[in-house]
Amino acid sequence: MDQAILFVVSLLANTFSAFAGGGAGLLQLPILIFLGLPFGVALATHKVASVALGVGATVRHLREGGLERRFVLFILATGLPGVVLGASLILHIPGRRAEIALGLLTLGLGVYSFLRKDLGQSRRLRHQRGGGLWFGGLVLFLIGALNGSLTSGTGLFVTLWLVRWFGADYKTAVAYTLVLVGVFWNGSGALTLGLLGHIRWDWLPALLAGSLLGGYLGAHLAIRQGNRWIKRVFEIVTVLVGVKLILG
Repeated sequence: MDQAILFVVSLLANTFSAFAGGGAGLLQLPILIFLGLPFGVALATHKVASVALGVGATVRHLREGGLERRFVLFILATGLPGVVLGASLILHIPGRRAEIALGLLTLGLGVYSFLRKDLGQSRRLRHQRGGGLWFGGLVLFLIGALNGSLTSGTGLFVTLWLVRWFGADYKTAVAYTLVLVGVFWNGSGALTLGLLGHIRWDWLPALLAGSLLGGYLGAHLAIRQGNRWIKRVFEIVTVLVGVKLILG
């Protein structure tokens, strides 16, 4: 029964996450804790499973193309050190206050996107060089640190930052987030947490299957439905993630 619950929750959470550009931890992490895992073990187990979300989404997005190699390397170079730093620190730091602060920020993302009606509906690239590029990289580093430590909703930060600062449309931003955050950032976080903590290996088959299938389905829906629907789902998921983090 636990395996069936894990698969269904993982499938639903990762389908919505792949559609919106983040937020799989909204359902998946609390369920792991509810089923009896300590926070550190639940976080490490979720991180490993979330890599499958990125793999499933990557398979679908690579069929469409559109990811620029230079920008891919930039996001990896700026974000990965933050992920490792955050994952190294989280096992030693009480996270409740940070979760509330992150919840308020995430809720603000949804409200901001809702108020900006045309945000992310068209692609207008900017800050591709110089100071603007490196400031964007600094923020990606900080988001990476959050991604390594507090798993719920940080992919949503990357999605909105790529839209707001770098001028990507929602569809392109979600593709970058799922491929780079889903596979590489989460993979680095999972490796760091696995080395420093513990992973519940016998729960992973159901979680991996749900994450892989959900990632592919969500990416397919995002590609087919386009920017307007992605924006709406992004706003719904950010509000739900924010409220969940605030209430605990």
